[in-house]
Amino acid sequence: MTDMPSWGAVPTPSGTRFRLWAPDADAMSLSLPDGEHAMNATGDGWFELTTKAPEGTEYTYRLPDGHRVPDPAARLQKGTVHGPSVVASTSHDWQHDRPEKGWHEAVIYECHIGTFTPEGTYKAAMDKLPHLADLGITVLEIMPVGQFGGDRGWGYDGVLPYAPHPAYGTPQELRALIDLAHAHGIMVLLDVVYNHFGPDGNYLHMYASRFFDADRQTPWGAGIDFAAAPVRRFFIENALYWIRAFNLDGLRLDAIDQVRDPASDPEFLIELAREIRTTVDRPVHLTTEDNRNVTHLHERDGPRTPLMTAEWNDDWHNAAHVLLTSETEGYYDAYADDPTGLLKRAMAQGFATKGAGGKGTSSAHLPPDVFINFLQDHDQVGNRARGERLTMLANAQQLQVMQAILLLSPHIPMVFMGDEWDETNPFLFFAGFEGDLARAVTEGRRREFEHFGSFSSDNVPDPIDPQTFERSRIDWSKTQTTPGRAALSHFHELLTLRRDRIVPMIPGTGPDCGRVLDAPDMCFAVDWHLGGGVLSLRANLSDREVDLPPANGERVYTSRDAPGAAPSAAFWIL
Repeated sequence: MTDMPSWGAVPTPSGTRFRLWAPDADAMSLSLPDGEHAMNATGDGWFELTTKAPEGTEYTYRLPDGHRVPDPAARLQKGTVHGPSVVASTSHDWQHDRPEKGWHEAVIYECHIGTFTPEGTYKAAMDKLPHLADLGITVLEIMPVGQFGGDRGWGYDGVLPYAPHPAYGTPQELRALIDLAHAHGIMVLLDVVYNHFGPDGNYLHMYASRFFDADRQTPWGAGIDFAAAPVRRFFIENALYWIRAFNLDGLRLDAIDQVRDPASDPEFLIELAREIRTTVDRPVHLTTEDNRNVTHLHERDGPRTPLMTAEWNDDWHNAAHVLLTSETEGYYDAYADDPTGLLKRAMAQGFATKGAGGKGTSSAHLPPDVFINFLQDHDQVGNRARGERLTMLANAQQLQVMQAILLLSPHIPMVFMGDEWDETNPFLFFAGFEGDLARAVTEGRRREFEHFGSFSSDNVPDPIDPQTFERSRIDWSKTQTTPGRAALSHFHELLTLRRDRIVPMIPGTGPDCGRVLDAPDMCFAVDWHLGGGVLSLRANLSDREVDLPPANGERVYTSRDAPGAAPSAAFWIL
């Protein structure tokens, strides 16, 4: 397989090669500053032209009806998603080696670049890397940056998935952020969206309607037709582009339950993972979000990872959330009857339910580092009507106990930006659309919550109001308050213990490592038989002191003087 991408503007020794799949068009032209250039039809709907167009050259594609459209595989845009694309270099003078860390060492910090700092830029994020490194974070996970309509948004409605959004800075500044993270021993994952395109600036339907599955809609837009080879190449090359051109340590694949490809063998996601594994000669971590609770993409071959590395475990989050808040509306209803039992099962086995549509499979045979557990993430906070964090919803002592359980269990922990100082600012849904689309988003957001009994839909913050975006910034000044310093100290203590004592135990763990012992409601007694010994948890989230099963070995952490106190968590190592 050639290293030359199928899609986009690629500089070569003989000029820049422009290539576009436009099966609905009988002719295509390339618009450059010096005029129109007819492109060559090369078969199967592809059009190609190699011509002089150095780095910085603006270009568009001209359709037979006269419309000019940006390159869907543009590496850089001049301005908005509706304007011209720009020939861009992918070279960078990398100064630092990638961290030599195994996946089992991962502690993930999810952040949205636009609200992570007051400035909301890659450059400003660089100044916060020492904070993350000192805290004990080993993985920075960045929410999607592929260009989307408007100047603010979560990133999941991108339409130019190769082009970093200019609202955050330049591609070179993003590379500099990744390079400096590596200098601090932090790996970097980027969230990518391969399940749909956003509503503003998607021109593919004008010349490549076969890109989409006419018979399927996702919750966010038209489904993608992954049976079409050019479509598969578009996304596989996108993954490889981010990994190679930005020196990323991996990707997080959004909502892969909507990446449906039943007719292909192999299915798209398997082909993507295999190509990355066989063409990138270094460790790459591929994590997934998938509400089906299936395991075929995450099976391990001994210590080897043939396909995907790890999966976000919604079961763990949902059960923990119900325990902490007693909320049972929406998807939390499935956890209302027995949140304690479901959380115990998630701790011991990974998945606790059959997932969406009852498609899930047993996961107890997988090692614990296949599962990414979290108390908060962008979805679980931001998809609330008012974006409240657990600091505003849960008992503070119980939340502290659950933080210890999250950070010291053998699964991969993930925290959301600001969790480390118990941030209280909301993270709201926001977008920068204009006109009719903006009005539709505002009205749709209100309709989404009109059936929830806990508040009036009229009080749902308007996603289009710039203040909704501004309110979602985390407040770094809280790191200097007495409560903020105490929370940071607790996080640092837990992550230091995890690094020094828990992480070395994880390699070599065999199947069915978790054992649940009998304990009262809202209490946990779990033993994990890991490759390096036995890790035991005893925890009480109730409001009464209880007797818990004894644990053997050295007690390495306790949140209270007496295990079994209310509330409390303690860990032992044997």
